[in-house]
Amino acid sequence: MTDVIERAKKIKLLSCDVDGVMTDGALLFTSEGQEIKAFNILDGQGIKMLQNSGVKVCIITGRTSAMVQNRAKNLGIEILHQGREDKIDAIQEIAQDLNITLDQVAHIGDDLPDLPVIRKVGLGVTVPNGADLMKEHAHHCTTRSGGKGAVRELCELIMKAQDTLADAHAFYLK
Repeated sequence: MTDVIERAKKIKLLSCDVDGVMTDGALLFTSEGQEIKAFNILDGQGIKMLQNSGVKVCIITGRTSAMVQNRAKNLGIEILHQGREDKIDAIQEIAQDLNITLDQVAHIGDDLPDLPVIRKVGLGVTVPNGADLMKEHAHHCTTRSGGKGAVRELCELIMKAQDTLADAHAFYLK
C-alpha cells in the first residue's frame, strides 16, 4: 500500500471509465431502446471533493451516451471523451493538453479496453468486479465495486495521500 500512496501523491488528473466503474456495468434499455444508467451519489461527491482539492477529473469511455454527457456536466467534468476505444491515445492527448506526464495520471477501469492505460499511468486502478487480467496489472484494486462507491474510494485515497482529505471533511464538520 505504501507504493500506492506514493503514486497517489503525484496525481494531477483522475481518468474514469464509465460502465463497470461509475456504474455497476449493467446496460438497461427502455422498450423504445433508450439507454438508462444508474450513477452512485457517493462517487459524485468524491469527484467534486477531488476537483476542489485541485485534481482534474476526466471521463474516457468506449460507448457514447447522452446520460454520460449529462453526468459529466452535473459534476463539472469538462474533459469528456466518448466513443473512444483507443483509451491510451485519448489519455495521452489529454495529458499533453494539460501539460502533465502520465505518471501524474490515475485511471480507474474494469475491462480490457482500459488495460493499456492502467499499465502506462502513474496509478492504475481497477474494481473488484473487473476482469481478472485488470487485477493482475493494476497498482490497486478498490474494495468497493463499480457503481457502488469505487470512484469515491479512489478520490479519497488520492486526497488522503495529498493531505487534502481532512480539509474537505472539515467543511462538513464545522
